[in-house]
Amino acid sequence: QVQLVESGGGLVQPGGSLRLSCAASGSFFSINVMGWYRQAPGKERELVATMTRGGSTQYVDSVKGRFTISRDNAKNTVYLQMNSLKPEDTAVYYCNAPNVLTMNYRFLEVWGQGTLVTVSS
Repeated sequence: QVQLVESGGGLVQPGGSLRLSCAASGSFFSINVMGWYRQAPGKERELVATMTRGGSTQYVDSVKGRFTISRDNAKNTVYLQMNSLKPEDTAVYYCNAPNVLTMNYRFLEVWGQGTLVTVSS
């Protein structure tokens, strides 16, 4: 009933940029919070950035000043602009919506399938 589909990952050199997109589709009324997690090999999944429908944002310290999260509410799409990428940013990036109000009046946490970002020279 609700799907999140990420795109935009790939291979980039250190210092480069990528823009990730995540589009939500399905049967839902609204998504108040959307965000991005990432999971590097052998590490725990961590929250990278979140954004509310009203525009409030949060970032993990390691990406502040380099990453920017944004949303197009009309398109139910969230973006992550990643600049000045570092090798330690290498991970699978997952779109997340922790509290989606569905047309069945249920609240669901929904995850995207992930998109791989590799930062390497």
